[in-house]
Amino acid sequence: MTTNYPKASKLELLNFKSISTRTFWITSVAFFLCFFAWFGIVPFMPDVVKDLGLSPEQKWNSIILAVTGTVFARLVIGKLCDKYGPRLCYTWLLMLGAIPVILIGFVQTPLQFLICRLFIGFIGASFVITQVHTSIMFASNIVGTANATSAGWGNLGGGANRLGMPIIAAAVISFGLADEANAWRYSMVIAGLVCFLMGIVYFFFTKDTPAGNFKELKAKGEFVASKKDQVGFKEVLSDYRVWILFFVYAACFGIELTVYGTMDDYLQNTFGLTRSMAGNIVLSFALMNIFARTLGGYFGDMFGKSRGLRGRVLFLSFILALEGVMLSIFSTITYLPLGILFLIAFSLTVQMAEGATFSVVPFINKKAIGSISGIVGAGGNVGAFLAAMLLKSKSAVAEQTAIASNQGMGAEVIEIAQGQASSFAVSSGYFIISLLIVLAAVSSLAIKFATEESTDEVEPIRVALADK
Repeated sequence: MTTNYPKASKLELLNFKSISTRTFWITSVAFFLCFFAWFGIVPFMPDVVKDLGLSPEQKWNSIILAVTGTVFARLVIGKLCDKYGPRLCYTWLLMLGAIPVILIGFVQTPLQFLICRLFIGFIGASFVITQVHTSIMFASNIVGTANATSAGWGNLGGGANRLGMPIIAAAVISFGLADEANAWRYSMVIAGLVCFLMGIVYFFFTKDTPAGNFKELKAKGEFVASKKDQVGFKEVLSDYRVWILFFVYAACFGIELTVYGTMDDYLQNTFGLTRSMAGNIVLSFALMNIFARTLGGYFGDMFGKSRGLRGRVLFLSFILALEGVMLSIFSTITYLPLGILFLIAFSLTVQMAEGATFSVVPFINKKAIGSISGIVGAGGNVGAFLAAMLLKSKSAVAEQTAIASNQGMGAEVIEIAQGQASSFAVSSGYFIISLLIVLAAVSSLAIKFATEESTDEVEPIRVALADK
């Protein structure tokens, strides 16, 4: 026999009696804290460079390593979610991921710093678990909005640390725990401890499904999917639609990550802004996650209701193409007010594209949501890695050329020339990336659904009862 446990068909944010709502809030906060810690070192990079003596190449390598670790973690974590459930996976990710966050506060050499940044990147896999957990908790008519909102509010942590980490550092100094030179170390330790504690909260206050935890269901002779319903990882890997979405997510979330890592310097070099002003603009970019990604999921659901799953794909293609156009225009602007206008437009569209992507993901194969979410999520980090490599190579060549062209000039003149050269290199890099984004938008149109897959209806969680 089978028993049906319906998923939540509404996103009722204040209905805390609902396990779906409680899980939504806890997974969103956990995701926020992971991203806060993942990029927590960014506001302190000038201090880190001075303290550890990082070279420009080592600084770029730290950016690349921070997203590299996440690629492998995301590929693995999705399959683990399918097998063990999102609750245990998130608990262990938070508690183990806290270790390198804490250890980075004790590094003494550039190599130790780079190793810690690599392993800190593993907590970026939190995104996959968040998407899996909300997909399990919410029905198809609202799953795009739920996925996008939880992910958007979690992504906010990647920019909120621009404000939050300096506040933590100021508190550490005011309490006499450290001087200004070492405040960054204590701040990272605190961020790591908070992630560890959040792992405990996740274990005790969430469940894998509205029906209960995977382990408990199996212990009672129940299981979430029967053998005939299980999907092999090879079958997931052979689905061309998964790899198109991998490319698509590289073109939206991957570029958002790249912006988090490079936009501060770009704004300073291109528009002559102070570090503080540039940081505030990047923070504003991140704050749009409060609503922008939700809009992408909402419109995905809306087009799904009116035009089925094909409607979700069409909206995804449209908003992704618009993202590419906004970035291409921004890359050519040198007038600050106009630049900010198109940066806002780019921010809106890139985050909407992320939400739209994961309004499609749960419908590719409903029996392997975790595995597919992991692969697509990893695409975002692959995109960030490749984009960072592109910008690093172009910047390095431009800066070396600037140095060679200004031999014999004063150090200040050379520094200005390097900044200008880096700005031009990043600008041209952004333009190349924008063309690849448009290509991803066109490729998404190739996503098709078989007749039996094309329903966009509310479905219950089916829990099969084992024969006793």
